[in-house]
Amino acid sequence: MQGWIIYKHSAADVKPETYELKRLMEEAEKQGIEVRVFAPEQFELLVTRDDRKSVMVGGEVLPLPDFVLPRMGAGTNYFGLALIRHLERLGVQTLNTAQSIDTVKDKLFTLQILAQYNLPVPKTMLIRSKVDVELVDKHLGFPVVVKTISGSQGSGVFLAENRSNFIDLLEMINAYKENATMILQEFVASSRGVDLRVLTIGGRAIAAMKRSSGNDSFKANYSRGGYVEPYEMTPEIEWLALEAARLLNLDIAGIDLLFDGEHFKICEANSSPGFEGLESCCQANIAEEIYNFLRVRLNAFE
Repeated sequence: MQGWIIYKHSAADVKPETYELKRLMEEAEKQGIEVRVFAPEQFELLVTRDDRKSVMVGGEVLPLPDFVLPRMGAGTNYFGLALIRHLERLGVQTLNTAQSIDTVKDKLFTLQILAQYNLPVPKTMLIRSKVDVELVDKHLGFPVVVKTISGSQGSGVFLAENRSNFIDLLEMINAYKENATMILQEFVASSRGVDLRVLTIGGRAIAAMKRSSGNDSFKANYSRGGYVEPYEMTPEIEWLALEAARLLNLDIAGIDLLFDGEHFKICEANSSPGFEGLESCCQANIAEEIYNFLRVRLNAFE
């Protein structure tokens, strides 16, 4: 097998995916899979009837790979999506597809899909930065979680502890970007500073870990210095993660669950989840699981 990893490191990333890239390359070598890493901006695309010669790097036509692993996540821009769509239409297996990546980039759209099929999600409101505070108090109350439409690794997520904090936050956001679009979410108090990350691959729930902030932050992201521990994969956790991945058409997914008393709510989904924390605490070889699934999907057994 031959494959490409499409990766874009942004200086704004909290923690670049050097670990994930290293592990995917190590495992590829171990399994005899030839893998190359590219950034989207390295490519030139031609839309032509001779499509097999339409993908170039540095002006040179590249032989098409058997598979592509996009690792751009919430940072995927228009060009990145166009590249993935182009490769899909040339018959290259992509994990995940451009459509599924684009869907989960939009946190509100993700929740709309999950709520449509009656999955438990936090009560959510779409707003502009000029919003009726009384309306927010009536439907969501305080504290309230304020999120940008897209973001990863905990970026673009804030907690307004009370009405005054909320007004101050809106004024700051509005000064930066007038009438900005955001989403508000009910604050699930039993999940303050803790959540669950469940990794699914090809319709299987591979591992679950509990993430804790380790400080006063309400965010539990491992990429922000939180700590992790393995968590038992109960039938409820497994079903919620697999159903969310299925509805969002994600072959590889990181599903984040909030503790809601004795049960859980689905917070969000990630199309290129980091897995350093999972491998460190769950005795799971995520890179191997990804390539094993690719072999099944491509029927590429030696």
